[in-house]
Amino acid sequence: MDEEKKSKKKSYIKEFLPYFIIILVVLFIKMFIVSPIRVNGASMNPTLKDKDIMLLDEISYRFSDIERFDIVVVKEDDEYLIKRVIGLPGEKIEYKDNKLYINGKYKKEEFKHELTRDFAVELENGEYFIMGDNRINSTDSRVFGPISRDEIIGKTTLTILPISRFGSKK
Repeated sequence: MDEEKKSKKKSYIKEFLPYFIIILVVLFIKMFIVSPIRVNGASMNPTLKDKDIMLLDEISYRFSDIERFDIVVVKEDDEYLIKRVIGLPGEKIEYKDNKLYINGKYKKEEFKHELTRDFAVELENGEYFIMGDNRINSTDSRVFGPISRDEIIGKTTLTILPISRFGSKK
């Protein structure tokens, strides 16, 4: 009888072990590599739409630098914001006549955005300047100031839902 119980127990373990491993791998990926995130509001129109579901990449910035125009997720108070990186540490950012200037040199933006009112700001080391693409309707660094590296959770480029908007966004 004891041998029969041990045999059944081993059989159950063999049967359910792959499922258990799959669940652990999925949880690990969700916690440390990618997780879904929802766009709230219209601040990234026309690039991203309200209620789009995207994948948040939480690991890339451990191995690579944050680049200008990356779409990032930032934790601001108790809220997650999705914005675009415009300014990098130590730069002077200026918008004049709806054109971006970095340290006095014109920088072409390869994405659509709303009208940007003129302003200028100088970033300290370790500071990033983020903005929404819907410049008229975006609470961003123009309102709450530059952000630090540790406020950036990760980057996002892939919209997964709705299916009609599936694909990479830049």
